[in-house]
Amino acid sequence: MLRVGILAAGGGTNLQAIIDAVESRKITDVELCFVLSNKPGVRALERARTHGIKPIVVDMKSYADRAEFEKMLIETIDAEAPDLIVLAGMMIMMPVELVRKYHNRIINVHPALIPSFCGKGFPHEAVLKSGVKVTGATVHFVDEVYDHGAIIMQKAVYVKNGDTPEELQHRVMEEAEWQILPKTIDLIAHGRVKVENGIAVVEE
Repeated sequence: MLRVGILAAGGGTNLQAIIDAVESRKITDVELCFVLSNKPGVRALERARTHGIKPIVVDMKSYADRAEFEKMLIETIDAEAPDLIVLAGMMIMMPVELVRKYHNRIINVHPALIPSFCGKGFPHEAVLKSGVKVTGATVHFVDEVYDHGAIIMQKAVYVKNGDTPEELQHRVMEEAEWQILPKTIDLIAHGRVKVENGIAVVEE
């Protein structure tokens, strides 16, 4: 049984996709052991409580500086002993100590096709301004560089004429993020993802 901890800081739509996949048994041999947020009162924590998953808050604003926050974040995660950490809307750079301690055991979903349109925030406006016709989502292992690390899965989504950033964002979530993030977790739970020479090899 793979113990999975999820880090989220907003509405928790990717979290809900994971929960739905576990409850419908599209994901098997997985225990969702906690949902952690760096912001109190977010919808993701409500979703966790509703489904009997332990909610945890490590509020960034409660600490004197970033170093104190990161120390508590690492200690809190360590205490839960997850096998896999899933970043599902936590929009902060993970502490280097955490990334190294959980090497190839932290995954993130990014709402674009890495290595294009990386960086903080949501890239949909940049996608539309660029004129590209295809975007999508990427699930990747997390390393010390933002939106970097071995790519596990990607799914393309077509950009439509007249798309607004909000319309594109929702379509990327619905057609890509909510599909490949749960699938990746299931693949990892069954030992079908490994990293060789910095490249993720996936047995589907």
